[in-house]
This record gives sequence, structure tokens and C-alpha cells, in this order.
Amino acid sequence: MIYAKNFDSKILISSVKINSIVSLAPMAGITDLVLRNLIREYSKTALLTTEMISSEALVQKPDANISSSNNIEAPIAFQLEGHKPELMAKAAKILEKKATFIDINMGCPINKIVKGQDGCSLMKNPDLAKEIVTAVKESVNIPVTCKFRLGWSQDSKNFIRFAQVLQQAGVSAVTIHARTRTQMYSGIADWKELSKLKGEIDIPYFANGDIVSPQTALECLIHSKADGVSVGRAAMGDLSLIYRIEKYLNDGVLIPEPNIEEKISMLIKHLDSEIQFRGEQVAIKFFRKFYPCYIKNLKGCSEYRHKLVTEINYKNIISLLKELLNNASI
Repeated sequence: MIYAKNFDSKILISSVKINSIVSLAPMAGITDLVLRNLIREYSKTALLTTEMISSEALVQKPDANISSSNNIEAPIAFQLEGHKPELMAKAAKILEKKATFIDINMGCPINKIVKGQDGCSLMKNPDLAKEIVTAVKESVNIPVTCKFRLGWSQDSKNFIRFAQVLQQAGVSAVTIHARTRTQMYSGIADWKELSKLKGEIDIPYFANGDIVSPQTALECLIHSKADGVSVGRAAMGDLSLIYRIEKYLNDGVLIPEPNIEEKISMLIKHLDSEIQFRGEQVAIKFFRKFYPCYIKNLKGCSEYRHKLVTEINYKNIISLLKELLNNASI
């Protein structure tokens, strides 16, 4: 069997050794303190990444909970979004004491982000991207990393040259989502395209996109020739996924996907933790995005998904989940 013993099982990012080749991808409105802490209960070594943090918002309100963290999260990258070098540098300085790395978002494809010259729009302006990295590097004493995509479109895949520019500016590692901006999240992630980066840069790179299981993580490593994998949306409904990927890659041990009872138990623990963090009414509304991820493929999931995302009473939610569990087990 081919698994990570055929690769490196650790990554050196600048002078920082990460005892894993798996990371949690940053996801806006998803990878909050709660989700990161719950994933850390399973994986003690994966690199976690925060949700995207606006540099402007952070500089204006440095004490706000948009950068909430605690001491169990390390190693952790705080991801910043913005296009103004001076503001990005100030925001990075605010986060420095909490972070293992500062990660710069240059891959978000959402319209409201790219219209403001942030996210993936920076791939169309390598000079500005380099200026941002230089400013952030000069403001902090921890490594700086970046996340971006293959390019803006199929006709403008500039990820190799872009990675080289970032490395020259001082970036210590990159994560690349194997889609273009125009693809958004549709189509199939092109892991093989990422393999063209091997040997073109001297820093580690993580491959991201369509990693949904231990087996796909291994396939991604083989096809992309990446140094590590970055797991995104699939972790939303399976808190154990990153740990299971690590176990498979490191030891060749394939831990089964959580069963129905385990998934519902994870869901409830996640919801309860969000309630403790945000307060009941805010958390219940915030959590609606997670129900489809936890209950997909269960018997009657469509019917219960509609009920769950419109329910605002905690006791009723628990009753619906118990009912779903009973029906799915029949």
C-alpha cells in the first residue's frame, strides 16, 4: 500500500515543524473557534486555519471576537483578507502573539471580495500581492503563508509564476485550491495541474479541493505531488475526518466513517458548543449551514433538513434529530 510513509509525514515551514501533512482549510463563517477546537479534540497535530479575517475590520476593532482563539489550537494560521499593504501589516501585528503563521487570502472567489480587489483578484495583480507580503513580513516575526487558486480563469492559469513571486517576497508555504476563480466551487479540482509546481518553488505547498476522505487525500497527494493536503468543506459534517486522513496517510489505517449515531452525536456536540460560544438564538441560526453536512445521505434527510433549518427552538431541534436517528436506523 502507498501511504504517507512514501512521503514526508511532517512539514517544515520556515523554521516551524508541523507534525502533520494535513491542514484545515480556512472557510468564512465556518472555521470558527468552536469548529477548530472540536477538530483539535481528534487531531492533535494538524495545522488549523481560522476563517477569513478582514484586515480593515480587525484594525478598526482589534478587541472584537473576530479573532477569537485559545491555547489548544496551535499550530494555527490566522488568515487575513485585504489589499492595502499597510492595513494588512497592522492586522498581522495584532494577530502575531496568537498565531503560528499569518496566512494571506489570495484565493477567495466570492464577488463581494474580488470586487473590493481582495481575495483572488490579487492573482491579477502580482505586484500588489508581492507588496502585501513584503509589508506583512516586515511587521511580524512569524512565518507568512498564502492561499490562492490556479488562476482567474482557464485562460489565465498563473499559479506557478504567482507562487514564485510570493516566494521571492518571503512567503514560507502556499496552499492552492485546484480550481480557477471562474469555476468557483464547481467542476472537479485539477490535482494533476498542481503537479506542475513541483520543482518550480523551494517552499512547501498544500493541495486543496475535493478532498473528502482518506482515500481522496492520498490520491490528491499522488497526483498533485504536493507536500500536504488542505481539507475544506468535507470537514463541516465530520469532525473526525482530518484525524482519519492523518491516520491513513501516516499508518495505512483506514478508520471507518462515523456511523449514524456518531454523526448525530457530533452534530449535537457542535451545536451545544456554538450555543455556549454565541448564545442560544444566535447559535441556532448560525448553525443552519451545518445540518445538511451532518445528515446528508441519511434516510429522510431532505425532509428533516427543511425542518431543522427553519426550527428556532433547541428542544424541538433535539427531538427532530432523535426522530431522524430512529427513522434512519429502521
